Amino acid sequence: MDQLKIGKFIAGKRKEQNLTQLQLAEKLGITDRAVSKWETGKSLPDASIMLELCGILGITVNDLLNGEVLDMKSYNEASEKALLDMVRQKEEADKRLLRMELVIGFISLAFMFTLIGLATVLQVKQAAPAWVSVVMIGAGFAQFLVAAAFALKIEQTAGYYACRKCGHRYVPTYASVNMAMHMGRTRYMKCPACGKKSWQKKVIGKED
Repeated sequence: MDQLKIGKFIAGKRKEQNLTQLQLAEKLGITDRAVSKWETGKSLPDASIMLELCGILGITVNDLLNGEVLDMKSYNEASEKALLDMVRQKEEADKRLLRMELVIGFISLAFMFTLIGLATVLQVKQAAPAWVSVVMIGAGFAQFLVAAAFALKIEQTAGYYACRKCGHRYVPTYASVNMAMHMGRTRYMKCPACGKKSWQKKVIGKED
């Protein structure tokens, strides 16, 4: 999607309705700064207010996502393109999230082992009271647990898990991912479609 084109389209339609950025923002219950970001191509309207925005501007969601009013001839083609663009953007965002998960895990482990190492050195050299070492080790484990929970949330929501029995791809609950046996990002879980358990691999796309 061309955010700059969409932004100019929103600005033009807003002016056709004789609305200022502030007036449009008030109708949507947001700030005029958010409207300004749309119109300069810095961001897109949130999905939760997209329908309301289109109603105010007198356009369809397809018009909005394409940055122009579509005629009936090109409507279906534009709809398909907009949908494909959204799917592609989600897949790219999921890839970035999964890379972030690895970075979070590496940094968290490094920080934990660093604190444990420093605490051990302090104890061996008797350079600090014992409680200082205990606090350092506790802090290392605590931050690791928080980071692990955050990383697991990323893994749960980014992409899909593919059932080896029926091929169904789905987003499991956080609890089912957390409790499942795993080897890397492959987890032993029950498929909601066929009801069978299998080692399910993390995949990015909804379909092959």
